[in-house]
Amino acid sequence: MKAPSNYRRLLPYLWPQWPFFARGFICILGYVICTVTLPYVVGRVADFLGKGEVEGVARWLGLAALVFLIRSAFQYGESLWTLAGSLNAVLALRKSVYAHLQHLGLSYFERSKTGDLTYRLTEDIDRIGEVVNSLSQRFLSSALQLVAIPAYMFYLNWPLTLASFILAPLMAWLIGRFGQRMSILSRRSQDRVSDLSSLLTEVLGNIRIVQAFAAQAYEVARFGKEADRNRAAKFRTERLRAVQYPVVGFLEAVSIMLLFLLGGWQISRNQLTPQEFVSYITAVALLLHPIDLVTHQYNDFKQAEASVDRIFELMAIAPDLEELPDAKTLPPARGKVEYQQVSFAYERDRPVLQDLSLVAQPGEVIALVGPSGAGKTTLVNLLMRFYDPQAGNIFIDGINIRDVSLASLRRQIGIVPQETVLFSGTIAQNIAYGQTKLDMEAIAQAAQVANARGFIEQLPDGYQSRVGERGLNLSGGQRQRIAIARAILLDPRILILDEATSALDSESEALVQQALERATQNRTVFVIAHRLSTVRSANRILFLENGKIVESGNHVDLIANGGRYADYHARQFSS
Repeated sequence: MKAPSNYRRLLPYLWPQWPFFARGFICILGYVICTVTLPYVVGRVADFLGKGEVEGVARWLGLAALVFLIRSAFQYGESLWTLAGSLNAVLALRKSVYAHLQHLGLSYFERSKTGDLTYRLTEDIDRIGEVVNSLSQRFLSSALQLVAIPAYMFYLNWPLTLASFILAPLMAWLIGRFGQRMSILSRRSQDRVSDLSSLLTEVLGNIRIVQAFAAQAYEVARFGKEADRNRAAKFRTERLRAVQYPVVGFLEAVSIMLLFLLGGWQISRNQLTPQEFVSYITAVALLLHPIDLVTHQYNDFKQAEASVDRIFELMAIAPDLEELPDAKTLPPARGKVEYQQVSFAYERDRPVLQDLSLVAQPGEVIALVGPSGAGKTTLVNLLMRFYDPQAGNIFIDGINIRDVSLASLRRQIGIVPQETVLFSGTIAQNIAYGQTKLDMEAIAQAAQVANARGFIEQLPDGYQSRVGERGLNLSGGQRQRIAIARAILLDPRILILDEATSALDSESEALVQQALERATQNRTVFVIAHRLSTVRSANRILFLENGKIVESGNHVDLIANGGRYADYHARQFSS
């Protein structure tokens, strides 16, 4: 069986586990030796039975029982060691794929389906693990038996053995043809399961919107269609399997019938004794099981080929952003940020930022205002290096952010997003997100600055209270204050506030606004604002439109100028 290139790419994950596989291989050799011994022992039992010597029968049956016991011990060893090696290799592969995903840029995740990625990291890798274990244990054992048992059969009676293998080429050809077709159908089936998983992730993650629009029937119908595609793809795969086994089984039965015919003919001519024929038929019976296993495992091998391809397709995706080989660590920042003639577009010929230049001085609060699509969020995303501009450069304290490591850059920039994201775990773990050691004193201080300490300490378990999935057991204001505490704990010199109060009620907004005022002290701050009431105290307001800064100044000056900001302000407050 020739493995495709993607199977060979598993070798770096398998090789470190060679001690486990080596022990398993020793056990497999023992198992095969015991298996090959059994036909001889059964033949001796038949010989003594033919002579009517009960003592000899008992002695050889006892030996047969001992061989079976030793064979079972070897079987346990091969299962244990190969399983341990396979699981360790799969764990290393899963960690490697997940780490690779963490380094892919935002643009990849924006065009990918979460359900598909989840399926690849779980089901696809599990299937690879099952096949690795099967190949290293059952397939290797079966392959050795397919060599050793026929060798014994040749030793007993080579003409009969040659005759029994007349149909072997046809069986091998059929198994290969079935396997190729199985690989194609399996890829289609796994793609359908991946689509179904993506649909479930999308709908269940937004169930509130589904129910708000009374779209349950629509989603049930959509799910039904996707599930039916999955059923049809699975049915085609299993139908092929259902055809294969009867065909191969029929050829095996014909081979055995031929053996009995030729064996009877040889016995009639005194070319073969009945005892030898019993031993020979025992060997044939022992041979049928590894043949069936090889057939089954070859199908599994071809099915898992689709999973291997899907995993290494993912691994082949290059990160959108690459650190320089000699990227340096960004030293503690003072907070000066400079954009020099920056241009950026998500799609060619559709610029989002055009030749934009900007200097933010340390400690300055800059508000970014303008209509949707003006480039406000893109401007701060470029500062975080979620994307790189197609033209121009961005500097922090005179250092080009392309020249520093991503980790050192992002550790000095805090962000409070508009849509707060909390992770499963405790409140303390969410505030100290990304840190392996929790400094409870620092966490409490960050919560104090964020106006969160009061409500946290009133919870039954305080900072050890679990937030629930996506923090749904907390109010919007509470989640937002935890997000502010998370940003403050980093003690960043640069802070990004993406309309952090837009979705809050008046009381929560007041608490969050107080927290933000504390958080912005002595920091360079970029505030993305849709509600202009939140930016009046900014040192500078930049009005963006069509990817350009069309106005710049403080609130009073911009209102007095009567330009785009004043018009925007008048329309917002008149409504």
